[in-house]
Amino acid sequence: MKLLDVWINCPDADHARRIAERLVEVRLAACANIYAPIESVYRWQGAIERAREVPLLVKTRAELFDKVAAEARALHPDETPAIHAVEAAAVTADYLAWAYAETAGPGA
Repeated sequence: MKLLDVWINCPDADHARRIAERLVEVRLAACANIYAPIESVYRWQGAIERAREVPLLVKTRAELFDKVAAEARALHPDETPAIHAVEAAAVTADYLAWAYAETAGPGA
């Protein structure tokens, strides 16, 4: 059993909230954390851009990544949203069991 931390940068708290609530609602995520706004600097279409973004951290099963990404993309306004995951190196047994139980529903 593997748990992923999926990072999704959102343009604002409203989008982060909508994505978080949807993923938890359809049981693709056990939990989602909405962080304080950050400033991002990146190259887009040949120009250096700056943007204020709200990071969203989603906890889910590794095998649900593609579904999480598809659902998040459908609700995200950006053409190429930043959606990437990091496997949790270590997770307590009770939290892992809870996360798996919470993602064992219709969306999963």
